[in-house]
Amino acid sequence: MATIYDHIAQNKRRTWLLVLLFPLTFAALGYVFLYGFHYFEGASYRYDSRQEAYYQVNEQDTSSVLELANRTALKIMPWLWAGAVLWIIIAYFMGDHLLLRSARAIEIHRDDQPEIYNLVENLCISQGLPTPRIYIINDNSLNAFATGRDPEHASVALTKGIIQKLERIELEGVVAHELAHIQNRDIRLMLITVAGISFFTFLSEICFRIGLNSSRGHGKNKGSAALLFFVLGIFFAIYGYLIAPLIRLALSRTREFQADASAALMTRHPTALASALRKISIDPRVEVLDSHASMAAMCIENPLSKKGLFASLSGIFSTHPPIEERISALWEMDGRI
Repeated sequence: MATIYDHIAQNKRRTWLLVLLFPLTFAALGYVFLYGFHYFEGASYRYDSRQEAYYQVNEQDTSSVLELANRTALKIMPWLWAGAVLWIIIAYFMGDHLLLRSARAIEIHRDDQPEIYNLVENLCISQGLPTPRIYIINDNSLNAFATGRDPEHASVALTKGIIQKLERIELEGVVAHELAHIQNRDIRLMLITVAGISFFTFLSEICFRIGLNSSRGHGKNKGSAALLFFVLGIFFAIYGYLIAPLIRLALSRTREFQADASAALMTRHPTALASALRKISIDPRVEVLDSHASMAAMCIENPLSKKGLFASLSGIFSTHPPIEERISALWEMDGRI
């Protein structure tokens, strides 16, 4: 049977795998897009090394397209790598603050809400964990998440609704679930994932805006520049909204089951967490997170609206196991199934 230390070691391996998968898949897909851009641009060019210039040829030539793709990649990729590395460094040390700000979470202290603070602190003492910073999200829905790079730099955020609508023993199960994510180092894995996805979606918006501005100019060079930025925008959008989330799902499908099980062991009341999950499933949506879809995987239950185009793909892109399966597993732990 796997121990908590096995889960921690596994998440460390997953973090390194994630760090490798992002650049490898990004480079492969990026090169395909660059090749496609030069191939379908209309004309083929060869590079004259003596004159250090390109000259146009009448027929499409695979070798010349490859040469152009290689040279474009050498010009663009170093800047993208530098930007990505800088983004990940900033996200690693400041990402939790940015995410909490995006959720409009407000930090509380013992004097503000002593019952909540003591509940979190007591669970931390029982597990030998530092007490994380505690935040409240002003939303009447029921949800919660944890973030940070390690237990010493962790935060737990609870909605106002989950505090008001759950019994104390149920809320204790929810807090224990989030502390399990901290203890298992899931928070670091998700922090890097969310940062990576946000980086590519942000770049797609920038490229579309630059491409739109370039298209308003005149001349072939401006038209080619606009096309290049539109192609890059499509590439970053596909990567940020499709490829990167699939990498995340491949690495984190069992996270919630592990955290549920760890929380049940902490509190010795698996049915209390099961009861909390049933109540949470009725109203988990946090409106402020609708515009921050990448944060959904961090919450105890999907906080996004179930309406819209991507709702029909929930089975593929779901960040959480079905709530009934999680409840059933908790009841089984209690010996009632």
